[in-house]
Amino acid sequence: MSRDRSARTELVERLLLAGRALSAATIMFHQAVADRLGLNPTDHKCADFLWTRGPMTAGELAELTGLTTGAITGVIDRLERGGFVRREDDPGDRRRVVVRAVPKRLRQIGRLFEDVAARMAELSARYTDAELAVILDFMGQSCEVSRAATLKLRRQGRPTRKRR
Repeated sequence: MSRDRSARTELVERLLLAGRALSAATIMFHQAVADRLGLNPTDHKCADFLWTRGPMTAGELAELTGLTTGAITGVIDRLERGGFVRREDDPGDRRRVVVRAVPKRLRQIGRLFEDVAARMAELSARYTDAELAVILDFMGQSCEVSRAATLKLRRQGRPTRKRR
């Protein structure tokens, strides 16, 4: 039994290391995309949220990202200056403003993902539907774990800096 347990422990350790490697590769890719667009990675991902999830208020975007509303205002300002989003009056409540992705501009971003999307489709073809379902479940649960960890860190606030 200890032999099985150690094999599983090793497998989980390898999975965690692979997750770290995937995370690093993904961050580097998105940094390259953001650089190409003249954005920072946070702004780029916020634009992606608006593209994939639809229009939302600054408060909703702050909640989704775990960023403060002040930080999100800066993100929206930069994205608006770059032509990636626009602010619009909320048709349901004139006191609110929603932020909407500009489709033409975001299609330009999409072109930067065409090669990696094609290669991921090729990679996915190597797996059965059942295997893809397991991978998809794991990825979804991993996103939830990461999102919860992000929100926890943000709620803890910034560490106080020691004066020298």
